[in-house]
Amino acid sequence: MKSKTSTWLASLLAFLLGAGLPALLLWNPGHWEWAERIVSGRHGPPALGAESQGTRLWTCGMHPQVIQDEPGTCPICGMDLVPVHEEGAKETTGIHVDPGFLQNFAVRTAPVRKGSIPVVIRTIGTLDYNQKNIVSVSTKTEGWIEKAYVNYIGQPVKRGDVLFDIYSPRLVTTQQEYLAALAYVEELSRGGDENAVARAQSLLEATSGRLRFWDITGEQVEELRIRKKPARTLKIFSPVSGVVIEKMGDSLEGMKLSPGMNVFKIARLSDLWARIEVYEHQIRYLRLGRTVSLTLDAFPGRRYTGKIIQLDPTLDQKTRTLAAYVEIPNPDRELRPAMYADVEIRVPAVPGALKVPSEAIVRTGERNVVIVEKEKGFFEPREVELGAEGEGFSQVTAGLHEGETVVVSSQFLIDSESNLKEAIGKMLAGRDREPGDPAAAPRPR
Repeated sequence: MKSKTSTWLASLLAFLLGAGLPALLLWNPGHWEWAERIVSGRHGPPALGAESQGTRLWTCGMHPQVIQDEPGTCPICGMDLVPVHEEGAKETTGIHVDPGFLQNFAVRTAPVRKGSIPVVIRTIGTLDYNQKNIVSVSTKTEGWIEKAYVNYIGQPVKRGDVLFDIYSPRLVTTQQEYLAALAYVEELSRGGDENAVARAQSLLEATSGRLRFWDITGEQVEELRIRKKPARTLKIFSPVSGVVIEKMGDSLEGMKLSPGMNVFKIARLSDLWARIEVYEHQIRYLRLGRTVSLTLDAFPGRRYTGKIIQLDPTLDQKTRTLAAYVEIPNPDRELRPAMYADVEIRVPAVPGALKVPSEAIVRTGERNVVIVEKEKGFFEPREVELGAEGEGFSQVTAGLHEGETVVVSSQFLIDSESNLKEAIGKMLAGRDREPGDPAAAPRPR
């Protein structure tokens, strides 16, 4: 009896599994999604199916990131939303553009090719005195200026010109000591002991050397030897030719001087400095000794050349620029400090660079993008890495290949359309996923 009962239950179970379960799946009274997948043969997450195709969405023409499933106004600019349709569920990496759009907006393209990129840095500079050519005129002894021959800033002087007369009691005393030593040598030379003559001669040379250490010239010492009378004042001469760029006071005559006090500063004009500034991304092209070309409004049509001789160790905190100094020969003395100059620095070209027109680059601030024409009317936005730039071209170090074609005008319109289609695709894909599905979370672009 028990064996008959077991046989009957096994037959009933086989019937339910063989016929009842398929019927139950086809009926699907609870609208179970797992049942629909088994019946339709789908085993993965639901694709963008019939419900997604033709779904009416609304977006803003000015802000394509705004997407709604009903008409209304843009929450950003207040414009009326316009309808859009997702053309298909298949994800794509590009966008088809209507030929009329390409013609109306004069979309231009250019090939990606290899070649040299001449790097040219253009900036402005200000001429200034060469700091190596500035000489300070000071005295090494105490005294008073009795007469000044140079009285204003900017006055030109030549080497050997008299700057001022100085009265110094110490100079007068040293002159008297020199004359006494000279007389002693002359007296001993007429029949004195040779050793005594040598000692007297040493004393004379020491006194003469002391006068020279105080900037009394050899000619002045020789004049003192001939005149055999100390001068009350002595003349101080200019050590270089140039212009006076600084003097100690408004009125020099009668002024008391102390040792080491700067009376004048004289700058030679045989060469000048130009102070230029370059941006942070251009610093890599600067080298000491690099040739720089300058033009000035004061001398149109003329071009001056110089070399970089110094780079500041730090950047300007406000302008984020680095100052460089260019030495410029000025043999005719026609260049003047404080003149403005247009500066051009030509860097050796980058050979064999993969380059595109600089206008093809869409710079977002976070990345650089180009629009690649994969085929006629089909475009793909692509992120690229850039290198050197110059003469209207940019070097592409990653993201493109030689022979590809990029858009060089109206590319921002194509990029905006691509962003819109990507946003629509993500929104529709998110609707078909379950709310608790981690894949439904938006991914950063």
